Amino acid sequence: MNQTPKSNQGQTPRRAFLKSSGVSLAALAFAQQSAFPADTAPKKIRIGVVGGGFGCSFQWHEHPDCVVAAVSDLRPERRERLQKTFNCSKTYNSLEELIKDPDIDAVAVFTDAPLHVQHAVAAMRHGKHVISAVPASLGGGIEEAEQLLAAVKETGLTYMMAETSYYQQKTITARKFHEEGKFGEIYYCESEYQHPGLEVLYFENGKRTWRHGIAPMHYPTHCTAHLLSVTGERLTEVVCHGWGDDDPICKDNVYKNPFWNESAMFKTDRGHAFRVNVWWKGAHRGCERAQWIGNQMSFYDSHPNGMGPVIIRSGKQTEKDDAGFERALPEFERFEVPQWWKTDLLPEPLRHDSGHEGSHTFLTHEFIDALTHNRRPAVDVYEALSYTVPGIIAHESALKGGEWMKIPVYPRPA
Repeated sequence: MNQTPKSNQGQTPRRAFLKSSGVSLAALAFAQQSAFPADTAPKKIRIGVVGGGFGCSFQWHEHPDCVVAAVSDLRPERRERLQKTFNCSKTYNSLEELIKDPDIDAVAVFTDAPLHVQHAVAAMRHGKHVISAVPASLGGGIEEAEQLLAAVKETGLTYMMAETSYYQQKTITARKFHEEGKFGEIYYCESEYQHPGLEVLYFENGKRTWRHGIAPMHYPTHCTAHLLSVTGERLTEVVCHGWGDDDPICKDNVYKNPFWNESAMFKTDRGHAFRVNVWWKGAHRGCERAQWIGNQMSFYDSHPNGMGPVIIRSGKQTEKDDAGFERALPEFERFEVPQWWKTDLLPEPLRHDSGHEGSHTFLTHEFIDALTHNRRPAVDVYEALSYTVPGIIAHESALKGGEWMKIPVYPRPA
């Protein structure tokens, strides 16, 4: 597992082989990650960064094929922070001003989540490629999410969602295990995003922020990416249950959301089960983790109660349980997740640890590399909707008392 994955030697034969052998597009994306050398593009991507909060935590200024051409935020202090972070002299007071700049090729949208679709569509209407923070859409239902898809189709421009779970070191590891066939068949997966204490972000200077009362399943992508980016499956059905209390936040918010926590059971297009918990409150320690269960091997991510990563393999030996029945004895192995950010999956300047379990430099590179080599990014608009829309439907299920509901699927064109 400590060996560095090799680069592709021929994209077209490689793609044909993977397609004919039934390997998922997620595996193809993994194989492509080290396919192109950096600093070879005929033209550097000139990017504008909007949003001086989370937007400061990426590495556009370190990428050999990228130049930060301008920055923007409504708040002067955040504009200054962006300028300092990216050593950029050109600033705009708003996204609406920045996207009119003819010298900008792409825009990084790190504005408030309910504005993601509005801002991404506006940027594409002005001829800019877009990378957006998660989720792709929030608060506007399926109709708003599909507005994003329509804009991508109409403009022909590149859209990417900056989903950190796609490039967590454990998820890259699971993707490699799957590509190598080590799991056998992943017939079940669990993912949980537990984030108690978010209430501190619900207010700023005495005013409600966009996070105030947000429905947990409207923020599902940190979980859904754990399975969908590994196997390429799509979620087709869901039943979801929510829990709330008498807190005023659950009774009065713009989302009309009564829940602190939501738990969903999804069915995939391959008939597999996928449990997802998104919890904002309760007696839990907080985590962003998954476990991938296969018929040959399973991979358990670190548990917040202290257990580190573990691999379980189907055993060849047998034992008797406490009732006297003979059973296979599984092989148990503690596992150290590789630090993929140290490898040639990234260009040299980006080989350092970064935010959200090492994912930020990968997201930076994937977007720029996709643009410079005219290819789809791993988390394109179809992947983004496949991560986001199931949560929208899951929340509807919870509001209806756990009704079983169908999920629309957005197939990626050939």
